[in-house]
Amino acid sequence: MAEITYRDAVARGIAQEMARDPDVIFFGEDVAKAGGVFKATVGLYEQFGPRRVRDTPISEQAILGAAMGAAMTGLKPIAEIMFSDFIAVCFDYIANEFPKSRYMTNGQTKCPLVVRTGNGAGSRFGAQHSQSVENWCMMIPGLKVVAPSSPVDVIGLLAAAVRDPDPVIFFEHKSLYAVKGEVPDGEILDTLGTAKVLRPGKDATILALALMVPRALAAAEQLKAQYNIDCEVVDVRSLVPLDTQTILGSVGKTHRLFTVEENPRLCGWGAEIVSIVVEEAFYDLDAPPVRITTPHIPLPAADILEDMVLPTTERIVETVRKSLNS
Repeated sequence: MAEITYRDAVARGIAQEMARDPDVIFFGEDVAKAGGVFKATVGLYEQFGPRRVRDTPISEQAILGAAMGAAMTGLKPIAEIMFSDFIAVCFDYIANEFPKSRYMTNGQTKCPLVVRTGNGAGSRFGAQHSQSVENWCMMIPGLKVVAPSSPVDVIGLLAAAVRDPDPVIFFEHKSLYAVKGEVPDGEILDTLGTAKVLRPGKDATILALALMVPRALAAAEQLKAQYNIDCEVVDVRSLVPLDTQTILGSVGKTHRLFTVEENPRLCGWGAEIVSIVVEEAFYDLDAPPVRITTPHIPLPAADILEDMVLPTTERIVETVRKSLNS
């Protein structure tokens, strides 16, 4: 067991799969000798060489076009889009091309590829480099969508994504890259479509994703210590497939639901989960579900303003306290 950072877990996860399978290749902007703009791929070029770890031109369309071609001809590419905001530049591949290839060829063509991308706010990069865009991708049939919150989940879910026969969008939160966590030795393999109950509780369920997970856990501890409110915290981890069994089971136990979402409020992933819970478990609820989100605005670059609009531990505590005491 070792303690490593989230960014080192990215490199370890890629290295694990490249060492296991010679068909796995990796490419993107400045990912080779430079080790990536976020230093999440350091050492891969030296370990696997220039044939399997390649820098690309600054062209998101070229990166995903090459990834799709490689996947359709038998390789298993991992492609990096530096900032998740930039998937808008190559969205035709994400929305129209590789998620539909297996369906449109009646299974004759597979597209086993992973698109890794830095997602989310907290680094003061402004409105065009700080968005949480996982909800852009979860609406597209044929895509799988994952967003890990810990180093061990990065490795395990990345391995599952690489081994999956369908395209997977793998969102790494930029503000988690420096976070450390314990990771066991040896191969790590997780399962897509599984949520994790990180903190059991009986009074309310808090669903969170990526950076919002540690904030939800901190809020749950404060709620217990200050107000004797015992919250269950569930890390959603995988938006597609979605682990509705774990989510509905938790709501059935606590009878209250809160979602903590970094994405803007309109059409966020929590809205879809609330819809499912209301349809499937309406009579388990003691109160309407509550969504804690970022407002529907472009993200500011100023530190005080960015911190103001993102869900915080304090806002989670206050929202849950008021709701349960009303």
